Amino acid sequence: MSTPLVIPVVLAGGVGSRLWPLSRNFFPKQFHKLLGEHSFLQNTLLRAHQVTEVPPIIVCNEEHRFLVAEQCREIDIAWDQLILEPQGRNSAPAIALAALQARVTQDDAVMLVLPSDHLVADEEAFAKAVELAVVGAVDGGLVTFGVKPDRAEIGYGYIRFSNQEGGLQKAQAFVEKPSKEVAQEYFQSGNYLWNSGMFVLGAKVYIEELTTHNPAMAQATQRAMQSASKDMDFLRPGPEFLDSPADSIDYAVMEKTSRAQVVPVDFGWNDIGSWEAVLAESELDQDGNHLRGDVLAVDTKNSFVMAGQRLISTLGVENLVVVETSDAILIADRDRVHDVKMIVSKLESENRCERLYHREVFRPWGSYEGVDEGDRYQVKCIRVNPGASLSMQLHHHRSEHWIVVRGTARVTRDDKVFTLGENESTYIPRGIKHRLENPGKLPLELIEVQVGPYLGEDDIERFDDVYGR
Repeated sequence: MSTPLVIPVVLAGGVGSRLWPLSRNFFPKQFHKLLGEHSFLQNTLLRAHQVTEVPPIIVCNEEHRFLVAEQCREIDIAWDQLILEPQGRNSAPAIALAALQARVTQDDAVMLVLPSDHLVADEEAFAKAVELAVVGAVDGGLVTFGVKPDRAEIGYGYIRFSNQEGGLQKAQAFVEKPSKEVAQEYFQSGNYLWNSGMFVLGAKVYIEELTTHNPAMAQATQRAMQSASKDMDFLRPGPEFLDSPADSIDYAVMEKTSRAQVVPVDFGWNDIGSWEAVLAESELDQDGNHLRGDVLAVDTKNSFVMAGQRLISTLGVENLVVVETSDAILIADRDRVHDVKMIVSKLESENRCERLYHREVFRPWGSYEGVDEGDRYQVKCIRVNPGASLSMQLHHHRSEHWIVVRGTARVTRDDKVFTLGENESTYIPRGIKHRLENPGKLPLELIEVQVGPYLGEDDIERFDDVYGR
C-alpha cells in the first residue's frame, strides 16, 4: 500500500454575516486582513503548507474565484484545483467535491479539511495534532479536532467524548450550539469539546460513508464531477450539483457514522465568528478598549471601535462594538454581537445592497468604487491593474464619461482604438461597443461619470471577456 498523500482542502465559501459591515457577500471575512499582514484565507493556506507541501484543493463560489486566485498568488501558493461551486450547499457536498478530486490524484489520499476563516495561534501544536489525526484517518477513521473549552460558550457546537488521557478517541456525539445554561453544564462536566469544524478524512472513506448515510448527496456530487469542465484556472462541477441536499458534514456524516473520532486540542483556536471574537484576539488598552483607525475615545471602556474612513468619537460609553465603513456603521452592545446576522437578514428583506457590496467592489481586472450618485447619474472611481482588461461591452441605458487621473488607458470605441494619458478624457455613448485596458506597468485610475435612466450593473452586454463571464 502506498503512503497516502495528505492533501489540504480549504473551504473558502461562506459570508461571515456576524462580521458585518466589514464582511459582505462579495468580500467576506476570509479575504480581509483583520488580524495581521495576511488574510484569514492566506493564513490557512500557509498553515496547511507547514504541515504538507502537497498543493491544496480550494472550494469556493463563482463570485470569489478571482479573489481566491489573487490571494494565492500574493503568498506564492499554487493550488492543485480550484473548484467553483455552482451554488453554496454547505460543507458536506463541498467536501465531497474535493474528495472526488483528491481521489483522482490518489485513491487513498487523506484530506486535511480546513475552513478558510479560522485562527490557530500555536502552529506547532496544530501540526502535531494533524499528524495524530492522519494516523486515525489512515486506519479508516473520520477525524475531527475538538477544542478544549476555556469558558461556557454558546456560539459553538460541541462534541461529547470520554475524556480519556491521550489523543485520538471516539467521538460519542455531536451537539448543537447550546443555551447559556446548557453550555455551563458542558463546560463543568469536562466531557465536551468545542466543535472546530476542521477534519482529517480519507477521501475514499468519506465518499463511502456519505454514500451510506446520504446517498442523494453522494450521487449528485459524483454526477457533477463527472460532467465538470475546466475554465481557465478553475474547475466547474456540472449543474447536477444543484440536486444535492444542502447540509453540513456534521449532519450529513459525522452524527451518523460509526467512524467518527476526535483529537482533543489546545492550539489557540478561534473561528473569528463575531466581533467579540475579534476583540478577544486584539490588544487592549488600560480601559479594556481596542481602538483601530481614526478614533477619539473619552471615558470609554471595554469597547471595540474600528474606524474605516472617518473620525469616530465616543464619550461616556462602555461595552460597545462600533465598526465604520464607507457606507455603513454598526453600533452594538458587546453582549449582542452574535445577533448581528439579524441586521443582515433585515437588509436582505429590504433588498439593500449594503449586505452584498462595499463601495469598493473587486473584479478580476481591478475594482470600482462608488463616489456619488443622484437622479440619472452616478460617479465611480475605476482602478485597473497593470496589463488587465475589461470585457468588450455595451450599455443600453447609459452613457459614460471617462477621465484618466493616473496611468495610461487604452480605449476601444467601436472600431477606433486610442490611448489616454493623465488628465485626458473620452465619451462612450450608450449602445456603443467599448473596452478599457491598462497597457502599462502602473495601476490605471480614472473617474467614470454614468448618465442615463437606468444605472444598474446588470445593464451590460458582453461580447468578449478574457475572464469567461
